[in-house]
Amino acid sequence: MTTSPPAAQRGITVLVGVAAFLGPFTQTVYAPILPELGSALSTTPFLINLSISIFTLVLAWMQIVYGPLVDSRGRRPILLLGLAIYVAASLGCFLSDSIEALLVFRALQAVGIAAGAVVAVTIIGDCFEGPARGRAMGSFQMMVALGPVLGPVAGGFVGEHFDYHHVFLLLVVVGLAVLALVAWRLRETRPAQVQARAFHPRQYLDILADRQGLAIILLSFVQYYAFYNYLVFMPRVLDEVYGLSASEKGLVFLPLSLAVVLGTFSGGRILAHWRARPMLLATATLNALSLLLFLLVAKWSLAALVVAVTVFGLFLGLSLPVQTSLLMDLYTDNRATAVGAYNFFRFMGMATGPVLGSWLFDGGGLGLLYGFGAAFFLLAVANAALRFRMAGRAAVVVQD
Repeated sequence: MTTSPPAAQRGITVLVGVAAFLGPFTQTVYAPILPELGSALSTTPFLINLSISIFTLVLAWMQIVYGPLVDSRGRRPILLLGLAIYVAASLGCFLSDSIEALLVFRALQAVGIAAGAVVAVTIIGDCFEGPARGRAMGSFQMMVALGPVLGPVAGGFVGEHFDYHHVFLLLVVVGLAVLALVAWRLRETRPAQVQARAFHPRQYLDILADRQGLAIILLSFVQYYAFYNYLVFMPRVLDEVYGLSASEKGLVFLPLSLAVVLGTFSGGRILAHWRARPMLLATATLNALSLLLFLLVAKWSLAALVVAVTVFGLFLGLSLPVQTSLLMDLYTDNRATAVGAYNFFRFMGMATGPVLGSWLFDGGGLGLLYGFGAAFFLLAVANAALRFRMAGRAAVVVQD
């Protein structure tokens, strides 16, 4: 365990949090100017939307690549390499004058910045323990949650005053600043007792063989599946039932985003006073039940709809620091590999939500879409409760 003064530890949290923040920020930063981007590049809406989808998919798969690399090669060098790739790819996006070039450089952006999420959680696991780790995870998750909130705001402002190229120039500047700060301030935190070893795919099987870890990973998949159901299908409800304009629909999403931010920050603080496993089960259960609340009130009252969405975001945020804190305790020798697996399934939940959700929505409307989501969610919670209980009994037997 790396130890350092409290002020230095807070600095580490902020530094790695900013590096991880760049992922979701980059994912959404040019969403407000997608129509202008399509016109400027003389391409189709499908290919423009593909530039966002390809970023998400590459981001997910690179989690699996970076996890073992961070465990075997160290935290600092992999983060520096990733940030350097990200800056170069952002510059490529800035210079792109065709959709083909933009797609290539967007994929490379994801290759680079994917290192941030893996390294950040791993470093916090290295540098903190106990209640301090929970608070640090809460602060980190709050910064990550701000990414998709601030991205469209910053991108819209830059796109309104300059052309689309300058949105990517903004990413170059921010990326260079973070790269310089990491090179200057971050020191290697991998515990000395952890031996470097060559990667083998079996390492991921070892991660999934831990039933508690697998239960947490499954929960993260289901949560983000449900979260992206909101992002994709709630606008249809707001349009068809309440006839809201584009700007009014955007305002409805604001409480959801703010609730996630507030929840992640508060979750780490609450974790200092509540045992992790009961807290995860409680917050995840309420998160699942909020889907049923949304289903009941979505077409009845716009105000009630906003309340239901806000409750979902709050309990989603509250559970995130608990999940990553538990993973750090379960996987002390291969933390980065565990984080890579966790992030991969989380991103797969994001990707699965719109695809499976479309099929469910077309087949049975909101009832089937959110009913299935709530049932899937509650099954994942029940599985986690069972795994935690079995692990607790095994620990008692070992002590006896």
